[in-house]
Amino acid sequence: MKPVRILHVLGAMNVGGVETWLMHVLRGIDRERFQIDILVHSEQEAAYDREVLALGSRVFRCSHTTTPGLYSWQFLQVLKRSGPFDVLHSHVHHFSGLVLALGRIAGIPVRIAQSHSDTTAAESRAGIVRRMYLNSMERLIRAQCTHGFAVSDEAAKALFGSNWRQDKRLSVLYCGIDLAPFRAPVDSATVRAEFGFSPEDVIFGHAGRFSPVKNHRFLLEAAACIAAREPRAKFLLVGDGPLRAAIEAQAVSLGLKDKIVFSGMRSDIPRLLIGAMDVFLLPSLHEGLPIVSMESQAAGLPCLASEALTQEAIVNPALFRRLPLSAGPSEWARVACEIAEQPQLDRGGAVAILDGSRFDIRQGIQEMCDIYLGLGRTPAPIEAGESE
Repeated sequence: MKPVRILHVLGAMNVGGVETWLMHVLRGIDRERFQIDILVHSEQEAAYDREVLALGSRVFRCSHTTTPGLYSWQFLQVLKRSGPFDVLHSHVHHFSGLVLALGRIAGIPVRIAQSHSDTTAAESRAGIVRRMYLNSMERLIRAQCTHGFAVSDEAAKALFGSNWRQDKRLSVLYCGIDLAPFRAPVDSATVRAEFGFSPEDVIFGHAGRFSPVKNHRFLLEAAACIAAREPRAKFLLVGDGPLRAAIEAQAVSLGLKDKIVFSGMRSDIPRLLIGAMDVFLLPSLHEGLPIVSMESQAAGLPCLASEALTQEAIVNPALFRRLPLSAGPSEWARVACEIAEQPQLDRGGAVAILDGSRFDIRQGIQEMCDIYLGLGRTPAPIEAGESE
């Protein structure tokens, strides 16, 4: 039996939530039964590209997203040269409307749109031109998708509308994490020493792409307030992105240069969550269901998060406090220091709470395989308007 051929569409294979989840799938999936390739909207090599290739997948580039005509021609050429594909799985939010329409033109029988973020607040402020784009893409997605997934209820509403549950093609599909690294022993003193931290320091951490949605500016304002309250406070920010230089400059202007470490990209996030950090800060402007929130829970790491973090993401309530961003940096600092002063929970038992849950990647891979096998072998495309 030939493998089910799946083409995933993403912006780029950088180290982010969607990409990390997809890498877990690539590493764990049966490659004799499934051939997964990836199309990205970037000409630049990304962090995961080489591993994707080493795992036997291909990376196609189609970067002209601001020129729909050229993008469409380039996209269809990729499908013509490298297809046929059984499944087209798009992760580019509203732009998935065009992606799925092109997939239908190319004759791909199963076309999936997946929403990974709750962008409702940002979209509510959109201008007329942007609103026209969003509406047209939402209509295209409804017309061209055979199936739609979202990582949370709020993420589903953002892309598919508030009545999404009435459409049988649409469902929630949680993204899991690999729990194995969270079971490995970690020597905290060694990890902290790598960054110049002492065992007595209180480390407030964050891991995420330096982009507007992660709200690093607010995080640093809160960090300055934390440092004023807690002399032992230090900060570890993991990741990279277009705003990193600006955030590093902000750290200097706030007098945090000697208290904050920008680690850049790291492949050992579980080790840092377990061994280096005391409190995790997640002041995102919006999220779907952030992978890092699952990782912080697996690490047994207390977290202060904005209300952008949905209740669906909280498996271990003892580890989470949610606080609106409107409370301001000073209140965030007060609550963060309060969390840091509380007795540490048993980190060793934290991973067991996620073991076998909907956020265990083993469960997620099995569910994804079942979906692909069912869709790829017996596709039942739904014509536009059939679900209305």
